[in-house]
Amino acid sequence: MSLQKLTGHMRGWSLARQMLALQIVVVGVTVAGGAVLAFLQAGELLRDEAAGTARAVTVSVADSPSVLAAMGDSAALQPYAERVRRETGVDFVTIMSVDGVRYTHPNPAQIGRRFLGNTAPALAGRVFTETYTGTLGPSVRAVAPVRDARGRVAGLVSAGITIDKISARLRGQVAGAALIGALGLSVGGAGTYLVGSRLRRQTHGMGPAELSRMYEYHDAILHAVREGLLLVDTSGTVTLCNDGARELLGLEGEVSGRHVTGLGLPPSLAERLATGENLTDEIHMTGERTLVVNAAVVRSGSRSLGTVVTLRDHTELQSLAGQLDAERGFADSLRAAAHEAANRLHTVITLVELGRTEQAVAFATEEIKAAQQLTDRVVGAVREPVIAALLLGKSAEAGERGVELVITPDSGLDDIGLDARDLVTILGNLIDNAVDAAMAGTPPARVEVRLRADETAFLISVADSGQGLDPATADEAFQRGWTTKGDGRGLGLAMVGQAVRRLGGTIEVGSAAGAAVTGAGGHGGHSGNGAAGPGAVFTVRLPLRGKDVR
Repeated sequence: MSLQKLTGHMRGWSLARQMLALQIVVVGVTVAGGAVLAFLQAGELLRDEAAGTARAVTVSVADSPSVLAAMGDSAALQPYAERVRRETGVDFVTIMSVDGVRYTHPNPAQIGRRFLGNTAPALAGRVFTETYTGTLGPSVRAVAPVRDARGRVAGLVSAGITIDKISARLRGQVAGAALIGALGLSVGGAGTYLVGSRLRRQTHGMGPAELSRMYEYHDAILHAVREGLLLVDTSGTVTLCNDGARELLGLEGEVSGRHVTGLGLPPSLAERLATGENLTDEIHMTGERTLVVNAAVVRSGSRSLGTVVTLRDHTELQSLAGQLDAERGFADSLRAAAHEAANRLHTVITLVELGRTEQAVAFATEEIKAAQQLTDRVVGAVREPVIAALLLGKSAEAGERGVELVITPDSGLDDIGLDARDLVTILGNLIDNAVDAAMAGTPPARVEVRLRADETAFLISVADSGQGLDPATADEAFQRGWTTKGDGRGLGLAMVGQAVRRLGGTIEVGSAAGAAVTGAGGHGGHSGNGAAGPGAVFTVRLPLRGKDVR
């Protein structure tokens, strides 16, 4: 099979299978390369060892006094040379004259013949080694001079080991190295198989192209979806955060690797994310957003792997819901007013039928006058139609609940360029909270609303005749879940605080204590004819657009 066909065939394999094949190839090449290097190195070492042995034997024989004394006597030198050869393990020990005539040899037939090899360096008095092909075949040999008492060269000695013997030793070492290499290859193959099996389980048998495509889809989806997505491990550390979550939570910098409590999130939200529990459509408030949070615990068998958290922005929906609630309340008030008008109309008709026309006219005129005065006062003071409609509806709703809602005489509002939905959220929830507080207080229940716009800001103050607000809880009043009713579902004042922050304004909480409405920064006045009572007063200051707010 050609390399091209093999490569094409491997493209259809899973990533784990490709990694297994590649790792086996790498391990095989590594072991083979190591074996070759070991073979070459062992050959060099054996040659060096043979040369060292031959040199040591040669020098020892050349320095022996008995050799010098018997020089030229083959009958005396041959037994000595053979004994040395057997004891030292060399293949030959040859003692010769300065002319190269052998006195000893493992093959007695070679005695008396000339030595095959170089002798010139030894004749010059130097010991040397070489590889030469002699009567026994190629060998690694050493040649040394035999000196007499006056230092003259009286003969030569050569000892050597044949290449065949060195090769035989090398083959024995290669066999051992091959066994070790095979064992290493087997261990490496087994380890590679185990790694491949684990990789196959973790990649679900997918190939590189599938994994690459999945990553591209994964990355595209994370950047494309508007919903926020967080992956939180079992320790509460964020492992993944998409662009939507960054925007919804107002996160900056690197998020992955940080604990959820260190992201600057509202404490209630951070605490819920850190618990690692399932959450379903929980409402949480951030600085400028209302979020619906869902969380699902991811499990592998009985082991928890972490939590997948999704975030949806319901800020606009909550604002629209608040506006819809205001309009629904206004509609309910109109229906109640229509029902009351029908009752009064029946009363007028009955008086006319009874012939008491003057009383009928007086009754009808008084009712029309009272309703018209309220409408004229609201419409005359507030020329913003949405806010005027909200106040009329809240006034009728408060009246049905037995609470008097008063618009202070000094109130006035033109079109100030602020988002009407935010104003409805702020004013509507403040009035609802004040009505609830007034109903829980000492009769008569009363709520006063003051609206003023100056050169720099728009002021909203809402005071009630309730029991007032504990200063210790004032800072908590605008957190989700805070409520005076104790049911833990408070959301209105949290939405007020959020809308005020979104518009760049401020909000203060104080005590009415006889003051009709207390303005922002402590500036306010007294009505002089019936304050809201000892309850709480909420004062909102919103900067006007295009104005230099100081």
